[in-house]
Amino acid sequence: MHLTAENLAARRGEDLIFVNVSFHLQPGEALILTGKNGSGKSTLLRVIAGLLRPEKGSVTASDSVSAGRRPAAEASHYLGHRNAMKTELTVAENLDFWRSFLEPRKAAGLSTEEAAEAVGLPGITHLPFGYLSAGQQRRFAFAKLLVAYRPVWLLDEPTAALDTSADRLFTELIEAHRRKGGIVVAATHQPLGLEGTRELKMTGFAGVDQGVWG
Repeated sequence: MHLTAENLAARRGEDLIFVNVSFHLQPGEALILTGKNGSGKSTLLRVIAGLLRPEKGSVTASDSVSAGRRPAAEASHYLGHRNAMKTELTVAENLDFWRSFLEPRKAAGLSTEEAAEAVGLPGITHLPFGYLSAGQQRRFAFAKLLVAYRPVWLLDEPTAALDTSADRLFTELIEAHRRKGGIVVAATHQPLGLEGTRELKMTGFAGVDQGVWG
């Protein structure tokens, strides 16, 4: 899978928050978005995920450089600040929903219990999601990425509310995804421990006039 962004620009309200963002990621690559709060990291992830319409430009996914392109959202998992899980449903019911919603025609991901074990929380998928601690909820939110396969992972502060051991676990899962040819775009304020990453430094409103992008 290849992920290509071309001359992206996006607004927050009436203001342009970034312009002229372009990149090309090949299978196994990871792009880390850095910058201060409000610099456009989350906005860029939402544009890639198809949750926000760009002011201009495009972001597409393709199986090869020469293959036909499709919207990046069709190939992407998005893990935002919120966990996107119903608190009154059990963990298993939440993960079963995401599997059927994201992969209705084929079972390319892990089973619910396999995903629970992968995030270090086996044997508790029968519990209501709202019963869990913040760290456990974040782990199971990450498990959504494992029950249905998508080649592009869009991660917004993925290690929020996690302890050091969970940080290491997530790093291992992300690296395993990359070894299989998956792509990762992550916004973070703290190192994720990933090897061989690229960085895009977002400067937000201050960089619009000058076009300054790292």
